[in-house]
Amino acid sequence: MATPLTADKMLAALRAEGLTVHEHTGWRTHNRDTATGKTFGPVIGVLIHHTAGHGDREVCFNGRPDLPGPLCHAWLGKTESLWTIGNGRTNHAGLVDLDVLDAIREEKSPLPKDDQANADGNDVLYGLEIENLGNGKDPYPVSQYTQAVLWAAAICRAHGWTEKSVAGHKECQPGKIDPSFDMDAFRADVKKQLATKPPKAVPAPTPAKPRVDLSRLITAAKTDPGAKQGHVTYMAGTNLVEAALVHRGFLAKTYAGDGSFGSTTVAAYSRFQKSLGYTGTDANGIPGITSLTKLGAQTGLFTVVA
Repeated sequence: MATPLTADKMLAALRAEGLTVHEHTGWRTHNRDTATGKTFGPVIGVLIHHTAGHGDREVCFNGRPDLPGPLCHAWLGKTESLWTIGNGRTNHAGLVDLDVLDAIREEKSPLPKDDQANADGNDVLYGLEIENLGNGKDPYPVSQYTQAVLWAAAICRAHGWTEKSVAGHKECQPGKIDPSFDMDAFRADVKKQLATKPPKAVPAPTPAKPRVDLSRLITAAKTDPGAKQGHVTYMAGTNLVEAALVHRGFLAKTYAGDGSFGSTTVAAYSRFQKSLGYTGTDANGIPGITSLTKLGAQTGLFTVVA
């Protein structure tokens, strides 16, 4: 746990890491502390998001009708680079899993399953919004991804944290799928950056897509339908597959995002299998390596680990 960086210290840390920083007018005093009666901090880590849109810097600053700004501490554009948006408490994390927060605080790895939303992440986490549609087909330019690594590394370095203080929104809040790249690979890149002394930009590879474990997904598809309502076996993988089924038109968005591979998801997956020409028991809604690989490839949302 640490005292949040002041605006000046944040700028110094980011620039020392090699980042070019654009300051949004008013960012130094732009926060939700007074409005909520909650003071930002002590802080424990950084949270990575994608915006699910384009040209949304001002949305992140001003907020939406249902959620007042600022919506992050920094916004990272595809071509407009890094912008400071808020300083203090911002509306980026929402309710997250307390067990995950405790693991980030203690820098434990791997992070536990995010199966609850019982703690306020806005109190303790810095937030970065990366401009990207998040549909698996919208690429992250290498320069943009590298800047995201530098942003996370700069804050970790300033607080004396390791890469284990970095998490994705999808790892902390049930139902979230952002960011649309693999967080283990991202943390590995942050670790490489933190190993440089004095700081210098280490070229980061193209971000890797999230991975879905086939064996765990099969277990979920066989277990969740007959379990208690809302039972979750494999939240991260199920959410990615449900998002892909929504994208392909086989599942209504209403039924996606709860992490449970229930009977509705099984039926939707069966429809997808039939669209590939499968029949009988080969179209029973239980994922197989071929169909799951094709679903990931068609949507660009994930790769498969057998």
